[in-house]
Amino acid sequence: MKQLLLKQKQVLSFIFAGGASAVVEIGSFKVFSLFLPQVLAWEENIFGIHYPLSNILSTTCGIFFNYFLSIWFVFERGKHSRRREFAYFMFVSFFSTLLSLTVFQIFYYFVFRDNLNLGFYTLSPIMISKISAIGLVSIINYTLKKRVIFNG
Repeated sequence: MKQLLLKQKQVLSFIFAGGASAVVEIGSFKVFSLFLPQVLAWEENIFGIHYPLSNILSTTCGIFFNYFLSIWFVFERGKHSRRREFAYFMFVSFFSTLLSLTVFQIFYYFVFRDNLNLGFYTLSPIMISKISAIGLVSIINYTLKKRVIFNG
């Protein structure tokens, strides 16, 4: 029973850390996607890829925030040194970033074409695509981080 409770606690902690990281990522994406196109005209659409630098920078912010939450609140130390643990975390995060960017583009081009009116706030297709990509990639992240990085 104790093992089950610990496992549930870890999943809930991961969801909390992921949610907090998603807030950082989405918030920074909103800021970057508003201001970077004013400086870099190609940011809105370069070779058919929408907001690539905003996506990369915001994902990086979310990754670093998530790493610190993961080592402080979610996972116990694994068998790896801190340096190796960080390297594995960054490798998985790099893979996740590529996956997230790909999923974002697919959602933005093919799935979410209209605004979503929530009554109190309206989400644009770009924000819906970003949120959906984060949600999908989070499942893969948890599995890889738990089994490969933190060995728990």
